[in-house]
Amino acid sequence: MKDLSALLEISARDHSHLCPRQILGVRIGLRGICSLQLESNQGCKRLLVITETDGCFADGLSAATNCTVGHRTLRVEDYGKAAATFVDTQTGKAVRVAPMLDIRERACAFVPDEPRHYLAQMQAYQAMPDEEMLTMEEVFLNPSVEQIISHPGMRINCGMCGEEVMNEREILRNGLILCQSCAGDGYYRSNFEICLTNQVRAHT
Repeated sequence: MKDLSALLEISARDHSHLCPRQILGVRIGLRGICSLQLESNQGCKRLLVITETDGCFADGLSAATNCTVGHRTLRVEDYGKAAATFVDTQTGKAVRVAPMLDIRERACAFVPDEPRHYLAQMQAYQAMPDEEMLTMEEVFLNPSVEQIISHPGMRINCGMCGEEVMNEREILRNGLILCQSCAGDGYYRSNFEICLTNQVRAHT
């Protein structure tokens, strides 16, 4: 295993402090790349990590794997879970690593002389064996790794708002090429859309 303390220093530096979720992110990151028999990304993009939450945990993952959003090697699918899937983009193999369901209780039992749960987790997550704190299973991606990565230089304009859509994230609906927002699958609604909806309702 890589020098855990050095990776925790990196995570703490980038996050301005160290917390249990960062330690968990580093440990899960190390377990994930080990399970694929890969190293952390160093100038290549063979390893893809999909984290199921953001924040401290994601910083720990990034420290352990050298995967980042900017390099398109770290993706956030926000399920609110401290878990991650590790993908070998050459073979397509994917493994999901998550903490044991009772990991907090296990941490307290591992450090019985520390009554403060937070500090017990801080200590235990650095020392517990993988098999006592983590679960791992092979999974199959949906969509495929090829769809997730896409192809460089792919871009097209939305047929409704006109904005550019990169990485084949457009949606074809009724013969019209749309961005996800205009297709109704976006995370926001524009003022124009709200006003238009209100006008339609007012006339029905």
